[in-house]
Amino acid sequence: MENTDPVVDTDVHNAFKSKTELLDFLPQEWHRQWAASGTGGGVYYSPVGLMRRDAVPPGGGTPGNDPAYLDEHHLSPHGIDYAILTGSGVLGLSLLPDPDYGTAIAAAYNDWLAATWLPASEKYKGSIIINASDPVAAAEEIARSAGHPDVVQVLMASAAQQPYGQRFYHPIYAAAEKAGLPIAIHPGTEGRGIAGAPTPAGYPTRYFEWHNILPINYMTHVNSLVSEGVFEKFPDLTFVAIEGGIAWLPHLMWRMDKNYKALRATVPWLKRRPSEYIRKHIRLTTQPIEEPDDPRHLGQIIAMAGAETMIMFSSDYPHWDFDNPRIALPPLDRDVRTRIMSTNAVQLYGLATSGAGA
Repeated sequence: MENTDPVVDTDVHNAFKSKTELLDFLPQEWHRQWAASGTGGGVYYSPVGLMRRDAVPPGGGTPGNDPAYLDEHHLSPHGIDYAILTGSGVLGLSLLPDPDYGTAIAAAYNDWLAATWLPASEKYKGSIIINASDPVAAAEEIARSAGHPDVVQVLMASAAQQPYGQRFYHPIYAAAEKAGLPIAIHPGTEGRGIAGAPTPAGYPTRYFEWHNILPINYMTHVNSLVSEGVFEKFPDLTFVAIEGGIAWLPHLMWRMDKNYKALRATVPWLKRRPSEYIRKHIRLTTQPIEEPDDPRHLGQIIAMAGAETMIMFSSDYPHWDFDNPRIALPPLDRDVRTRIMSTNAVQLYGLATSGAGA
């Protein structure tokens, strides 16, 4: 019998055709700054570029700027029924020195998304971008934008001034939990703006080094969220770690569980082992998935962590390291593969199992 479970891509980067598109949604006082600097530039040079050249629509502009072409070029050919949109080049707004400017960009982006992409197809589901460096304003933005029926999560940069479990960020989590939305983070801004160095030892020299070590930031946030008791305080909250890898997960779970036995008095608010909070509240995406010499080893790592219900497929389209859903995953049990490609995301985002592209 043919499998009819919808395929969900949890990291698709929709883009502006031109920066000027945002001006209709951005208050006048910020127009000059947006035109001049946007959300700031990157730190590292990538010799392979950041985007697939074949993803430029026939009308030109930035790859990923045309809803119809993105469907034609990526979703339909690969049998993808839903695309969770994660924006392009905007997450740096959380790392700007001026929090009011960052908050204004976030609101303008969310209004632009609702006016342009979400009406274009039932396949597109949106992420509310927030300025995490101003949690009170971010919570207000979540409340303002969460009512849209095609918004399915809140998104912020993985780069931050302090680990995401700390109480500074708790207004964000309260608002997301109230709205029934998961919180997601995405990399790309580590080392930029007010975030500080991308590693505890300082700045890597080149893009290759920077790209290799991104998972340590994700480990930091997951460790913080659990240890600070975020999931006891917000028991209905789910946290999505996009594009941070998955092979580090068993190591972190084992280490946290071991240390909890001796140090639990320092975290008296925890009622369960750290690994139990991680399995219940953390979700990971596949791209860029680790690729061991023996593909079976990755399946073993998933089993070691008990992560079959935690992982969701992502392509990272139209970035240079895009993953084709037909060939991206190693050999896996059919039920596990179905969970990764479909079930886990359908359940998290409340997606219909028929309709859209399904």
